[in-house]
Amino acid sequence: MLILLTFSQNQLDLFSSRDIDTVLQRIDSSQNIWLRCVNFRDRAGTGKIINHFNLNPSRVNMVFNHTPTGMDEDTEDCLFDNYEILTAQLKNREFEVARGTIVLGKNFIITFEITEVKIFNVLTNNLQKRNIDLEKSGIDYLFYLIFNDILNNYHTVFEYISRKLDDLEDEVLGNLGDESTYHKIASMRQSTRFGRRNFQSIKSLLMMMNYEDFQWISQPVKALFNQEFVHHIDNLWQEYQSLRIWMSELMEIQRDNIASETSERINRLTILSAVFLPITFIAGVYGMNFKYMPELEQPWGYPAAIAVMAFIVIGSIVYAKKKRWL
Repeated sequence: MLILLTFSQNQLDLFSSRDIDTVLQRIDSSQNIWLRCVNFRDRAGTGKIINHFNLNPSRVNMVFNHTPTGMDEDTEDCLFDNYEILTAQLKNREFEVARGTIVLGKNFIITFEITEVKIFNVLTNNLQKRNIDLEKSGIDYLFYLIFNDILNNYHTVFEYISRKLDDLEDEVLGNLGDESTYHKIASMRQSTRFGRRNFQSIKSLLMMMNYEDFQWISQPVKALFNQEFVHHIDNLWQEYQSLRIWMSELMEIQRDNIASETSERINRLTILSAVFLPITFIAGVYGMNFKYMPELEQPWGYPAAIAVMAFIVIGSIVYAKKKRWL
């Protein structure tokens, strides 16, 4: 699906279609636009979009061969970012990651969304309700709003992770969990690494803004980025690190719980083996079939052997219970 947002003075026109040519015909090069390509994996169609905005043809491969490289340092034709946004949705015990590409040009933004980004939907709805004059503030102000919503999304994600960890902590500290609890925490920890990449990408953008030949973001919007994002990212980074440490500690405690439980099982098996060892010895002695073994000829021989064995087993179990070995 292609969604075209055209910004004129205090007005927003929204048009959606699956036909690339129809959408491109509606684009007015004199106006600021945001083109959202949602689940759009047509290489030829992507080539048409790249060509329409006079971008480097190699950008097509960069869109399709998505690698988490973050901001591309080649900014001659546009500002190009392959993003990975951590979401609060879980799939197979891991947090889902929204992947795609953001392209910023002189008066346009293009987002190639491999998976639909819900925060972009929310931003689109908010833009329809608010009167934002992008002719004055520029398309780079919309670029700022996109990244601002991406960062605000992490507050929701981290809050959700905290609630999940609270529940898992109850399991771990109450020793109610098993190996699946450990794997849940490990999967969560592994999937949250995408948050680090996202923060690093935005930090790279802030550094690139200081380059003398950086042309894609105006001075007023640069000031907004520096005022709002520097401390925002630092706070999110600290929260992210705290969550990772929390997960590591829970994994370590749960690993100890599993090791302790395994050790306890081995101890019980060892004690049971020790209980039945004397019985095995008695059975071995009377199973040697020597000619002169008078007990074998006595009528009380069998009951006596059984009684001795039973006494040894019961006595050993009682002793182990008193010592709390069982």
